Formats: sequence, C-alpha cells, structure tokens
Amino acid sequence: MFKKTLLDNKIPLLMETVREARSLCAGIWVKVGSRYERADKNGVSHFLEHMFFKGTKSRTAEGIAMETDSLGGELNAYTSSEYTLFYVKVIDEYIEKAVDLLTDIFLNSAFPGSDIEKEKNIINEEIKMVEDTPSDYIHELFSKNVWGEEGLGQPVLGKSEIIESFTRDDLIKHIENYYGTEDIIAACSGNFNEGKFIGYLNDGLGRLKRDGIRKSESSPEFRSGLNVVYKDLSEAHLCLGVKGMPYNSEDRYSMHLLNTILGSGYSSRLFQNIREKRGLTYSIHSFHASYSDTGLWAVYAGTDKRHVNEVISITVDEMRNLSTSITPDELRRAKDQLKGNLILALESTSSKMTNIAKQEIYYGKYFSPEEVIEKVESVTLENLKDLAHRLAGNNSFALTVYGPVKEEDIKEACKDLQ
Repeated sequence: MFKKTLLDNKIPLLMETVREARSLCAGIWVKVGSRYERADKNGVSHFLEHMFFKGTKSRTAEGIAMETDSLGGELNAYTSSEYTLFYVKVIDEYIEKAVDLLTDIFLNSAFPGSDIEKEKNIINEEIKMVEDTPSDYIHELFSKNVWGEEGLGQPVLGKSEIIESFTRDDLIKHIENYYGTEDIIAACSGNFNEGKFIGYLNDGLGRLKRDGIRKSESSPEFRSGLNVVYKDLSEAHLCLGVKGMPYNSEDRYSMHLLNTILGSGYSSRLFQNIREKRGLTYSIHSFHASYSDTGLWAVYAGTDKRHVNEVISITVDEMRNLSTSITPDELRRAKDQLKGNLILALESTSSKMTNIAKQEIYYGKYFSPEEVIEKVESVTLENLKDLAHRLAGNNSFALTVYGPVKEEDIKEACKDLQ
C-alpha cells in the first residue's frame, strides 16, 4: 500500500508497506548531482557522498561500519547526474536503529580534514578503475561528446585534478546550497509501522531547517557528430545514438518498448542480427537514459576493429528502419518482456523504495504497477512507428569510438550518421 505524507518541515515522505516482507529499505534523496556542479567543482556531489560515512558527532567511521554489520544490514549511498541517494536496508525488527543510523550520518557528519585527504586518493583510484574499463569509460566519453563539457556532460566522479583541490569548506558550501529541505525527499518500502516510522523521521530529518539555492541548469542541446579517441586496446568500443525523451514524457512507455525491440534482451534486433547471425560482437545492447528535461537513446557495442564499420552501418540501419518495419509480434513480445521485467524488478524492498522515490522526483505522483502495465498495454503499433520516425528517421546521430581505430578508418560508415 502506497502513502505520501509530509514531515514536520514539509519534506515529502513516501511509504509503501509490504506486509509479506521481512525487510525494509529507507532512503533519503537529494535532488542534486554532477550536472548541477560548477565546472571547477565537478565531482563534489560524489565526493561529499563518500564523506558522509567518515564519522559523525557521536559515531566514528569504524563505529558506523560495525553497527551496520551488527544489524546484518546495508548502509550505502549513490550519486548520479541528477540526484544523490543515502539508504539503509535491514530486517524489519531493526527499523529504529537503522533510521537513527541513516539520519545521523545525513544530519551530523563531521567531515574530518584528515579523511578528506585520504578520500581524494580513494576516489582517484575509482576514476582510474573506470578509465581502465573501456566498456564503462566509453559512456563517459560519449556523454561529453553529446552534452558538452558542462552539465550532463560532466562525469559523476569528477576529474582527478579538480578533486585534489577540494576542501572541507567546499563540502559545507555544497550542503548549504543544495541540501535544503525543498530538494530532499524520504522514502521507505517494506514491512514497518507507518506511524512509528513517521515519528522516527520527524525526530531527526523532520527537524532540519535549511533553505538551498534554486538550481539554474538550462536544458542542454544534443550534439551529433563523430568523436574518435584512439587507444591501443584489443577491442574497439562504441556508443551511437540520438536525442531521446525526458523522464516525464507522455511517450515514455513507447520509448521503453522501442528500446526493448531494438536492443534489450537476447531476442532484440541488434543482439540477433549483429551477434547471433553475424558473430560481430560479444556485447551489444541499446539503452535509454532519461533526465528531467531531455534524454538519450543509444547503442553500446564492443567489437574487433575490423568490424567497426559494419557494426555502425547495421546499427544505424536498424534504428532508421524501425519506423517502417516493427511487426505486431515484436510489439507483443516487447510488452510481455517489459511487464515481466517490471514485476521482477519490484520484488525487492530496495527496488520498491527506488521506484516510489523516482516517481516523486520526476512525475510528482505515484503510478502503481497495475497502472504502468495498463499504460504499456495501451501503446499501439502506430505509436511506436511514429516515435521511431521522430527520433531516428531523419535526425543526425552522435558516435563515439574508443579503441584501436582512427577517424579515417570509419569515415565511410559515418556518412550514414547525418
């Protein structure tokens, strides 16, 4: 059962009780991420997320870790381009202890200077790990190619040279600017007593009094074109795509279905035509990244440098031709696959908590799984073909290639991108 209420300081609280569960997951969401950072402070949201676990006024970092383990739970955080999440997951009998732990790190973290310097090294290692994983790093390069050097084009982890400059004052200022009550929501899913849970939160988070600043990020412009980054690798990695749809688009269900048909799953067109029939890749899939005001519909593939041109050409053809070639059988399979994925994804309390929170952030309302399935079922073949034409029919593509390939090697295939 879903319920929305407000804490004493007007922070929205979203709750979904699941009586058959033996666990619960509670999260505090802050509507700030890397896209809202100044270029000279890129990475501060993620850096700050790490620092929340380094001790509070009453708990040491080691104490936080030991207390979490003693509950058999998980206390963690995550930063994206548009939000930062802090969450705890425990069995239901530990709800009061878990909420106390979560709210303590969120409200009372000390950010000791010695840990700030150590954390710089840790995050630099995290950045190196991404850069040493081409299938991850290509997405960072692609985002910069599509969205530019600022806003959505900025990496969540930031850049090493900028991270080295961070001070404790930078962290405190970021909190003062972006951790105001108007940019915070709380959410919980699982087996818990709603009244007691509201009381626990009002005793901590509900007492927060902070006004943040209004974020002024303008809607970014999608940039098409080719970007080749040479690297002596055993395989070439590429991302190719067009402008997509924002989170709250009326076409979002059509978008999910279109992406499913193109490259989500083993029966998708790209997987069958490029991997299974031609053996050109091991890994290939399409994805749709949605944001508050825009989106990206793209394909990732890893392939031998000899096959890059062929993979690009087939992928572009598949995306261009969707508007005229989708069949009723494909639509039916996609609907069944999407419904199955939805239900399976919502089997855990953490997934349910994430679902209700994101709906509040991006839609401002709650849609039940039954309502979502009904919306999916209402999509027609004409809806899909129309959206495919609008997105990929005549629009220019963006392409980023990372690996043992030079621009002159793929110029012929890239003629189809315009």
